[in-house]
Amino acid sequence: MHSVPVLRRKHSEDISENRHRSHSNRAGVKSTRRDFLRLSGLALGALGVRTSAVGSRSQIVSIIADPDDPVASSLPCRWAQMEVSQALERRAVKVENFVSLRQAPPNSFCIIASAANRGAFAATSLRQAGLVLSSEPESLALVPFSSDGHHGILACGDARGLLYALLELADCIENSESPLSMLEQQPAVAERPFNSLRSIGRLFCSDVQDKPWFYDREMWPAYFSMLAAQRFNRFSLNFGIGYDSLDDVRDAYLLFAYPFLLAVPGCDVRAANLSNQERNRNLDMLQFISAQAAAHGLDFQLGIWTHGYHWGPASRANYTIEGITPRNHAAYSRAALTELLKACPNISGVTLRTHGESGVREGDYSFWSTVFSALPASGRTVNLDLHTKGLTQELVDEALKTGMPLTLSPKYWAEHMGLPYQQASIREIEMPNEHRDAGGFFGLSNGSRSFTRYGYADFLRERRAYRVMFRIWPGSHRLLLWGDPAYAAAHARAFAFCGCDGSELYEPLSFKGRRGSGLAGSRCAYADSSLNPRWDWQKYLYTYRSWGRLIYNPDASPDTWQRYLRTQFRAASTAMEAALASATPITQIVTTAHLPSAANDAFSPEYYTNQSIVDASVPSPYFDTPKPPVFGNVSPLDPQLFSTINEFTAELLKKERSGKYSPLEAAEWLDAAADAAETNLSHAEGRVPDRQSAEFRRAAVDLRITIGIGRFFAAKFRSGILYAAYEQSGDRTVLGEALKQYRRARDTWQGFAESARGIYVSDITFGPMPYQRGNWLDRLPAMDNDILEMQKRLESAASARSPQNSISLHDLTVPAKRGSVDVQHTPPGRFAPGQPLEIVLALPLAAAPVLSIRLYYRHVDQAERYQFAEMRRDGNHFSAPIPGGYTKSPYPLQYYFELRTPTDGAWLFPGLGEMREAQPYFVVLSSSELRTGTWSEEFPLVAAPERVGTQLRMMTNAL
Repeated sequence: MHSVPVLRRKHSEDISENRHRSHSNRAGVKSTRRDFLRLSGLALGALGVRTSAVGSRSQIVSIIADPDDPVASSLPCRWAQMEVSQALERRAVKVENFVSLRQAPPNSFCIIASAANRGAFAATSLRQAGLVLSSEPESLALVPFSSDGHHGILACGDARGLLYALLELADCIENSESPLSMLEQQPAVAERPFNSLRSIGRLFCSDVQDKPWFYDREMWPAYFSMLAAQRFNRFSLNFGIGYDSLDDVRDAYLLFAYPFLLAVPGCDVRAANLSNQERNRNLDMLQFISAQAAAHGLDFQLGIWTHGYHWGPASRANYTIEGITPRNHAAYSRAALTELLKACPNISGVTLRTHGESGVREGDYSFWSTVFSALPASGRTVNLDLHTKGLTQELVDEALKTGMPLTLSPKYWAEHMGLPYQQASIREIEMPNEHRDAGGFFGLSNGSRSFTRYGYADFLRERRAYRVMFRIWPGSHRLLLWGDPAYAAAHARAFAFCGCDGSELYEPLSFKGRRGSGLAGSRCAYADSSLNPRWDWQKYLYTYRSWGRLIYNPDASPDTWQRYLRTQFRAASTAMEAALASATPITQIVTTAHLPSAANDAFSPEYYTNQSIVDASVPSPYFDTPKPPVFGNVSPLDPQLFSTINEFTAELLKKERSGKYSPLEAAEWLDAAADAAETNLSHAEGRVPDRQSAEFRRAAVDLRITIGIGRFFAAKFRSGILYAAYEQSGDRTVLGEALKQYRRARDTWQGFAESARGIYVSDITFGPMPYQRGNWLDRLPAMDNDILEMQKRLESAASARSPQNSISLHDLTVPAKRGSVDVQHTPPGRFAPGQPLEIVLALPLAAAPVLSIRLYYRHVDQAERYQFAEMRRDGNHFSAPIPGGYTKSPYPLQYYFELRTPTDGAWLFPGLGEMREAQPYFVVLSSSELRTGTWSEEFPLVAAPERVGTQLRMMTNAL
């Protein structure tokens, strides 16, 4: 492991003393294991770890922790010491515990757990190793030492940093053939977090499918052990997120959560049909779960997404709410939240949805001000996390009045996951519309604040009194296994955009069984029960590992994830790593280049419902596709940098190409990714020791589906381009080629759908509508119908072509090569508000005369459209000013360049990079001194300089 120093702002979430209180034990640390097992009920082997003996019992490791050290003796760190002990003992290594180094036998290997700032030993060891441990919270160091006849490793940090250091050792031991040799060879390392918020969200939205895991007391300790080991520092449990509207409620369990959890003194409010016994059990579980999170070093965030209590007339709900009216609604909600926070002292934060989907009319600031006041009424600090859709400055101000730490959590790439950068623009349909639904229940999120729905909106002004965390919804990755360290690292850097603080990933299988569609049985939806892990999340262990570790440190050593793959797949590990790395970007490419709907419950590339290429009258779930709603008219999720099918085809006809990325390029990327993934999977199948193991079969079947999805969309993109060319030119030849590509896409889909038959169930439910459930095979009839319609059009098309409008098949099927010039550009360090900002770049002398360059720029505010300026040429230098009137703004500036040749060539700089991992624009902050808000001294906000340039890919094709 190594760490490259990075510039990051101080994050605002120090470890809370009341969650990491010292538990001194002068009798030694033998009680640590007993105390923790009593608290958690975690049995050895609960995670399915290896228990075979390796080596001799004569091997000894001494674990040393001073009981007077408040960090080392905190409950999470004591648990982590136990994890190290158990990992060693499972490998037949004897472990002894001591309170000081001098008590340890000289012939033993010593692991010292210590606060980084306690005594001279840590400082001396760090200095001798040439390391500087950051003062940033959650930083850690692992330092080999030799002192007074003893040798070993010092693990140090603050409470959470030490936790991570110890869990790193436990993980290395667990995934090592020779744990003592591994410990002896441990290099000196110091790490600090790149993102201060690294959260996992789990959603309760199905009475049938979610109660089993919610009540499982054996699952939670194992689950939190895994999250902590992968360096997530927050867990969010979300209630009331099953519905976006209360008009057709079927499964209302925990929808308006309070009555399902507790009785509020003086308020006769209850969930009809729910027994007091079950309500009390729910509260008991919430107390247990939040305590387990704290014991494992995680902050516990409670999401309450619905505050509506009246189900609409079309509802057939299993539970209804009694005793609440508009008169007592706000007061009851405040009292209930206050009581809940007091009953569960380990709840460290609350997430609220405040727009119309919450069941409360938008603009009702009085209601939310009342609810917010529950936080200070609880008598302790509670982080308030506001979902940003429809959010206004007035509501932000009401939240800040509580004096509680405030986080705003916009969606990242709408309800999907795009390529690893912050999208350059939102879709036109999301731009502000003062007249759309003005004054209605959704008058803000559908009107003047519509641009807050699917991105960071206007919340990234440089002077802000809140943190910003991006929430990733389960649109692009929903069911299938994924994990690419290079893309995870690039996403990690995108989360730091303009000084932001991190991300929350809604875990795989989120929304499973939503809106009353839950079915009894495995959430993983396997028809072949031998593929089911004990707990659903165990299928995605590689996803959690590659995501969590690289969000913490995007420069983490490859051994961080490779040691796990070696344990799982042995000789096939390198090929499996490369296969997963190649396949993972496939859905992210589709999402970025082609988004029929921003809503995850309408569109998912993993679970696609066909959209007609030919006939706009064919119904589809894609309510937000521009009119007419056909495949060729679908907007990219980043329309500033990507073109639609119809837009691209029109450019070809006019011979006026823009620098935007085309759907033809996206098709090429998808085919290349699918080819690389298939090649590496084939090599893995030939090398894995046990092809019948559940771990390998799960990964292999999901890879084959993802590969098929990539090839399907590549062929359908080409078909859509060819069909658009036929419509715009009348060329019957290209219509015939469009039909061939469509049939190729359809046959590809059928191939992987047939291979999944008998592996996955026939009805995989993420909602009640046909496009939210079923199986890949269900999607074939719609494709066949559209192909038949295209065939009819071919049969009736005139045989003559229109030579004046024709486009060569080569141009329609092979993307033009992007230009490549050695551009020299240094972004300005800062800009002065109200003063012009000169943007300058230089080209090689030979290239300069044949190029023209356009500068595109915009405030970091998604409600605005881009401005542009043609750059002036002086020799081989080009320049253009951003006017002083434009720089007078509270927002940073972002800009990029479009380069053109006289011969129809155009490309973007800096662009996405060869592997599509780079930030495709530059960002400049103002020269004003950054100012923070009402809680600034405790939670400093300092924007981070943007990182520019293409990240080298962490891995290459292995074979």
